[in-house]
Amino acid sequence: MILHSNILGDGKPLLILHGFLGMSDNWKTLGKKFAKQGFQVHLIDQRNHGRSFHSDDFNYDLLAEDVKRYCEHHQLENISLIGHSMGGKTAMVFATRFPAMLDKLIIVDISPKFYPTHHEQILAGLAAIQKETLTSRSDAEDIMEKYVPDFGTRQFLLKNLYWKDDKTLGLRINLDVLIENVEEIGESLSPQAIYHKETLFLKGDASEYILTGDERVIQQHFPNAIIQEVSNAGHWLHAENPKEFFEKSLLFLNS
Repeated sequence: MILHSNILGDGKPLLILHGFLGMSDNWKTLGKKFAKQGFQVHLIDQRNHGRSFHSDDFNYDLLAEDVKRYCEHHQLENISLIGHSMGGKTAMVFATRFPAMLDKLIIVDISPKFYPTHHEQILAGLAAIQKETLTSRSDAEDIMEKYVPDFGTRQFLLKNLYWKDDKTLGLRINLDVLIENVEEIGESLSPQAIYHKETLFLKGDASEYILTGDERVIQQHFPNAIIQEVSNAGHWLHAENPKEFFEKSLLFLNS
């Protein structure tokens, strides 16, 4: 099965991978900006997310294989790849396994290290939504507010709602499988996974996903890594400071 995508523009192929519980639509605004700069932008839904296929199997090797199969299906070569959070881990595994397919690699606010599970409240809220027969988005918002107090995070998560029929809302994500495999999200890269080409790591200056001490582990796996900060931004730096994120990304892609 081939991943679902939204393809914008013409030119050099640029694939963008969203984070955990996200979808390709999260990147539509930036995708249009990259397309105007001469890229054919592929906004991809990873398996069990968005409009892509659901599967009981879920780990980074499979997610990287999905991207490889997508490239082969669309006859894409010498691609550039941007991955955020979970998508960044997918991009790292893809790069270390299939380096010949890649030209430029940008990893957004994630390092190759192990991360402990920290999505319990979010997943509990989504599970509570899934149990209900919902007829309005405001009902879902009311349920989610009990679990996730931050408005912006709730809005991001509730983008997964869709109308299953005229009167009933459902979730696009394969929630049961994601809950069952949530430990996979934090998995570290294997010690043998090394990518030698130049790689840009972008981190939010207010994010704690890439700490000063993580630079050593990044260099172990990506010896030609460049690590840059995006100001006034946390983990969703591409949404919190899209202008600086876009400028730094574009400069690297065109270098």
